[in-house]
Amino acid sequence: MSSGPLDELIGLLARLPGLGPRSARRAALALVQKRRVLLEPLAEAMTEVARTARECLICGNIGTSEQCDICSDPKRDGSTICVVESVADLWAMERAQVFRGRYHVMGGTLSALDGIGPEDLNLPRLADRIAQDGVTEVILALGATVDGQTTAHYIADMLADRGIPVTSLAQGVPVGGELDYLDDGTITAALSARRQMR
Repeated sequence: MSSGPLDELIGLLARLPGLGPRSARRAALALVQKRRVLLEPLAEAMTEVARTARECLICGNIGTSEQCDICSDPKRDGSTICVVESVADLWAMERAQVFRGRYHVMGGTLSALDGIGPEDLNLPRLADRIAQDGVTEVILALGATVDGQTTAHYIADMLADRGIPVTSLAQGVPVGGELDYLDDGTITAALSARRQMR
């Protein structure tokens, strides 16, 4: 059916989220059949991203410099930090275009089953930002999963003595839901109806 580099391409595509072996084969075939308009520009873009992409030193977003566009934007409200699990969740929040503050990417959630403890998350950086940046509110935009809620309560407890409101997303986020899979309207409703945790 195929050989060598094409098999390798299919195998690599199959590792991407949402793509299984069949979808990877279809994607690889489409790329090869439209080599000039899809495959070659994609290869160039991937090479450039591999060379330039880096994690923002402040929030953990992905950008092309030490500070992402959000952290370097003077129009963003630095007094409000929205804590998210992953860069995908940050991008989902940005897609909804309702939050004008800054973000903090945790890099995961607490999970006893997976052996992820507080030391595995970006908690120290969050505490430093709150202490140094004049933060007046922390919004916990973590998934409505057991691990997400455990992490939210841990952060709320960690910040309890700081004297700043710690809120979380409310209506619209279903139990077991993850931000990356929600539509813009649901994210907007959830952000608008956030509630204080402590």
